[in-house]
Amino acid sequence: MLPRILGWAIVLGTAVVALILLWPQAFGLQNQWVAAHVVALRGTAAAGGIVAVILFLLLALARPVRVFAFAMAAVFALFAIGNLAVLTSRGFGGADAATAGPGSVTVLSWNTLGEVPDASTIASLALERGADVVVLPETTEPLGEQVAIAMREGGSPMWVHTQAYDDIAKARSTTILISPELGDYDVVSADVPGPPGNTNTLPSVVADPVNGDGPRIVAVHAVAPIRWELRNWRSDLDWLAEQCAGENVIMAGDFNSTLDHFAGHGADGGDLGRCTDAAAQASAAGVGTWPTDVPSFFGSPIDHVMATPNWRVEAFEVLEGYDDAGSDHRPVISTLIAE
Repeated sequence: MLPRILGWAIVLGTAVVALILLWPQAFGLQNQWVAAHVVALRGTAAAGGIVAVILFLLLALARPVRVFAFAMAAVFALFAIGNLAVLTSRGFGGADAATAGPGSVTVLSWNTLGEVPDASTIASLALERGADVVVLPETTEPLGEQVAIAMREGGSPMWVHTQAYDDIAKARSTTILISPELGDYDVVSADVPGPPGNTNTLPSVVADPVNGDGPRIVAVHAVAPIRWELRNWRSDLDWLAEQCAGENVIMAGDFNSTLDHFAGHGADGGDLGRCTDAAAQASAAGVGTWPTDVPSFFGSPIDHVMATPNWRVEAFEVLEGYDDAGSDHRPVISTLIAE
């Protein structure tokens, strides 16, 4: 009797943990240690659940533990199916964002892993896709200027703005390129870490139009939710939500967060502040952008383009053809149409 009770206790305990890890936002745990990491890798979690199902079905061949093994297999099967259902509902598609029409803004974002892709690679991609805004986390001003020069020579001049916390690590710099066709922009974010003027640990760039006519553009680099940065990571999400409290905002970059982590940070129907995720709007929010050394299904969709409701998402795409360019992030690109 005791072994049977113990077995069912294990099954029920596993089921509770699986439910929490499947949808941690129902328990307010989406930004907590462990749950934040599991939910960030839903494809990998689903694969792990399938492996566990197979192992317990094999264990069920042993008659003494057959009921226990079948029950555990059922729990892990539901966990895998749940994660697959969430990913499927968010989508694996995305339309080609290469062609932009009147009134549109094409935004390209690529974390360069400390400038591993060279300027010509970045510029060629931006020119090919007709980017009006290029967001480059982990990129210093000199490389940003090289990209801008190459784009100018390709017929698309750009203004360069950079925020850097220091010159020791390239990850401590974020650069944004903005087309003069969008008007003149001034950087209004602080060059020191932490609220109220910027993200913690890694810099973001907030650029406002000089004449007030045009969107606020935010180049994002939130810190990763590693254990000793969890508090800063949560603070970064709070701060980014505040940057998207206005009527006309475009944000893009490396958020180190998925839609699950945004839960609780939305306002007026937005995913983060008043901003909604372009990938979700284009049914492509299940495609992983990091890391590039695993198929996108097993990766985490942490690179985003987001905008306030006055922008309609025409297209969004995760560019998987650049996995050999050296960065651990895939570039993402989206075309937004002013409503």
